Formats: sequence, structure tokens, C-alpha cells
Amino acid sequence: MIEFTNIVKRFGDIQAMDNVSASIEEGHVFGLIGTNGAGKSTLMRLAAGVLEADQGSVAVDGEPVYDNSAAKGKIFYISDDQYFFKNGTPRDMLRLYQTYYPDFDGGKWHELMEKFGLDERRKVNTFSKGMKKQLSILCGICANTKYLLCDETFDGLDPVMRQAVKALFVSEIEKRGLTPVIASHNLRELEDICETVGLLHKGGILFEKDLDEMKLNLHKIQCVIKEEGMLDRIRERLEILTMENRGALYTFTVRGRRQAVDEFMEQLSPIFYELLPLSLEEIFISETEVKGYDVKTLLF
Repeated sequence: MIEFTNIVKRFGDIQAMDNVSASIEEGHVFGLIGTNGAGKSTLMRLAAGVLEADQGSVAVDGEPVYDNSAAKGKIFYISDDQYFFKNGTPRDMLRLYQTYYPDFDGGKWHELMEKFGLDERRKVNTFSKGMKKQLSILCGICANTKYLLCDETFDGLDPVMRQAVKALFVSEIEKRGLTPVIASHNLRELEDICETVGLLHKGGILFEKDLDEMKLNLHKIQCVIKEEGMLDRIRERLEILTMENRGALYTFTVRGRRQAVDEFMEQLSPIFYELLPLSLEEIFISETEVKGYDVKTLLF
């Protein structure tokens, strides 16, 4: 388990992390989402032991990770802006990682490089963005660490490669209990693979929840209302996160158990209503809009 306890991190006058506490369980895919500048990459670097928290603690399996080679050895970190040797080849990266990770599986690495169509002898600086990302992921997989931290993993990958990487993650989870932690703005990709999601906003964590459970408790209601009294009853009885209307057609995002919301709407008996599940993107928009991160305030 990776545990963040009351983390505070500043860069000069910028408060990047503000009293963040969260935990990442083993053997599951954890998705880290957030608004721009929310601190996703900072949290990743803290988890990898690249950065030290100003306050609070970051522990990997109960051990502090910063300046601790044993704890760091359980983690492979793929940053968004990856580093490779100047004029280096994938084989140079292989030799480097074999030095730092004793359990690095060279045979598996050669096999995957061939399957992904990557030339081991070609200079990495001639690779495309997507090819560099593939190389980093394959190195991370073959390092055989317990945790794989991926910052914008799917950025630059074509649809076929995205599916291949997802399948690789699933296979490693089943075989050896790998725990991938994926920070991304591509919420559709995370929705396909993640079991637990953490949402960061302005250096703080808004929630850390099971994705399926979260979807069971957030719903979109579309209904036709022509009576002011009916609208008042909805406002009184339901926990409304967002509301918009076009004439008599109202769209609500509400929090609550589906059965209870459905029963209330049946009793209310509007002219028309429909209860719909929310996508991860819609959940993100709803939760951050409550905190004032609203497209309408940004554009109009």
C-alpha cells in the first residue's frame, strides 16, 4: 500500500499539495485525475521518492519512501516528460534499469520489444512520442516492481497500442499483483481500466473512491417540469450537484442511492423523467463544478 498522510508541498510561493491524505491499495488499478495544476505530477513524484514532502509522510508498504532505496526499489516511475540518454538506444536503457532493478526481466523485455515492433538498436531520439512512451512502459513492466506509477500513460499512443498496454497491465495484475497508478486527463481511458479513482483539485483531494460505487451514487436526471412546486420538492428532497434547464426540460446531477432517487421521482410523477448513469468525465465535471471550477465562469 502507498499511503499519503497530511502531505504539504510547496514550491516557493506555490502551494502544490495542501494537507492531502490518501491510500492506494495493492493489486488494483488506481486512477488519478484532477484539474490543471491540481498536483497530480507532484503527488506521483512524492510517491516515487523523487520529492520530499514539506510536511506529512509518504510510505510504501509501511516504510518512508524518500531517501530509502529499499522502498524506492518497489516503484517504477514513468514521468510525462520522459528522460533518455542523448544518442542512447533502448539497449542502453535496458542496461541502466538492470543495474537499478535486480529483478529486471531482460528476456521478457526483448520479447515485448519485438512484439511492439520497437528496434533495440535504433537511437531513442529518432522515436516518435508514442514509441518513446511504449519503451518506457515496457521497461516499467519488465522491472518487476510492485508499483508502476504512470503520468499520462496513454498520451501519444494510438488506439491499438492503448488497448495493448491495457491488456499488458491486466495480465501483470493477474500474474503478480502489479499495482498501476495512472494519472491522466483522458478520463475515457481511465474509466475502462481503473477500479479506484482519486480526484485532486487545487492541491487538495476531493475524493478517493471505488469507481463502480461512485457511479451507483451519482446520477443524471432528465425530466420535464411545468410546476414550480414540483421543482421546489426536488430541491428539498434530493442532493443536487448541478442543475440546468431549457424551458420545461431540466437536467440534474444528484447524489444518492439509485433506488431511493428512482422511488422519489416515481412518487413525484413529472410529465417525463429518465434516470441515467454518469461517465467518469461527467462525474469529474460535476464534482469540480461544486468547488467553483465551472466552464461557464471560465468562458462567459
